[in-house]
Amino acid sequence: MTKLRLPSKPAVLFRQLPVFCIMMMAMLNSLSHSKCEFEAIFNFGDSNSDTGGFWAAFPAQSGPFGMTYFKKPSGRASDGRLIVDFLAQALGFPFLSPYLQSIGSDYRHGANYATLASTVLMPNTSLFVSGLSPFFLAIQLNQMKEFKVKVEEFHSTNERGSSTLPSPHIFKRSIYTLFIGQNDFTSNLAAVGISGVKQYLPQVVSQIAGTIKELYGLGGRTFLVLNLAPVGCYPSLLVGHPRSSDLDAFGCLISYNNAVMDYNNMLKQTLTETRKTLPNASLVYIDIHAVLLDLFQHPTSHGLKYGIKACCGHGGGAYNFDSQVYCGNTKVINGSKVTAAACDDPYNYVSWDGIHATEAANKIIAMAILSGSYSDPPFSFQHCRLHPIH
Repeated sequence: MTKLRLPSKPAVLFRQLPVFCIMMMAMLNSLSHSKCEFEAIFNFGDSNSDTGGFWAAFPAQSGPFGMTYFKKPSGRASDGRLIVDFLAQALGFPFLSPYLQSIGSDYRHGANYATLASTVLMPNTSLFVSGLSPFFLAIQLNQMKEFKVKVEEFHSTNERGSSTLPSPHIFKRSIYTLFIGQNDFTSNLAAVGISGVKQYLPQVVSQIAGTIKELYGLGGRTFLVLNLAPVGCYPSLLVGHPRSSDLDAFGCLISYNNAVMDYNNMLKQTLTETRKTLPNASLVYIDIHAVLLDLFQHPTSHGLKYGIKACCGHGGGAYNFDSQVYCGNTKVINGSKVTAAACDDPYNYVSWDGIHATEAANKIIAMAILSGSYSDPPFSFQHCRLHPIH
């Protein structure tokens, strides 16, 4: 069995990121003469970056989601803020409004097309059969195209008065973030196994590259593409392999994480090739895999306590995850009513519900992105006066 490769970044460097980032932000805030070119964020993704799109389309989310920051369900698959929320706050933007949200949305600083359970490739079944979102990447791209058309139409009429729409020039002055692909990887694992999943991953990478080219045609010039997380460390997948010889020294599934690394290498290489075809574009590969892997393996080094144990779940034990009753739900199992409740200290956990990260983990990842240390090619926000993240 191939041994799981560790992150290429020195662990000591990463574990000093919070201090480093505070110093960096202080330095950048002093650059008052510099002008930040970014005025908005347009995000494409799944539940890892969905700020309420899915639940705007299918209202039903309940607690304990949102318990840490929003103090109520906010449409996010976490106890609080997501990576994209922290990036928006650091740039001085409001939280991204979901494109599908009709009430209270403000798109002057971008829009969020991500929805929970979204895939890159078109799902071959409906939401009510497979659980996958109908808003896969091609649909999200079409929504972006329609948004741009509506913005341009609005401003061409010279209408006066306030508007929640941005100016047409904003599309070239925005960051386009893509954080999607996890569901393409995990949704068919039970049916086709890891070898079957690997067969169509090249299509996933190709579709992401094609989407970036189309966004470039719409005026996009800065793209941040987040790679795939080490899903082999997710409690939801580990619970079915508690004594497997496939587990590494940190309790993560070797075969799954090796497959993720293969995918990430493929994605990185494809982005390198795509970059050559997009003059004047900044196309950046973001290695959040390295950040999350270190969090799962060494949570205490980052002020956390639990790596591969979910905060919100049922069953206790090493993973605190039960596939029969998901976070926040109550169900009768073996004649007894059980509830998958949240822990009292989500700030000590990497995993929120066995699938998604806690606000605490998301904050650490966002600071790593802002530091520029996990970007290829190197990318920084040196001309932006970054706001402190609290």
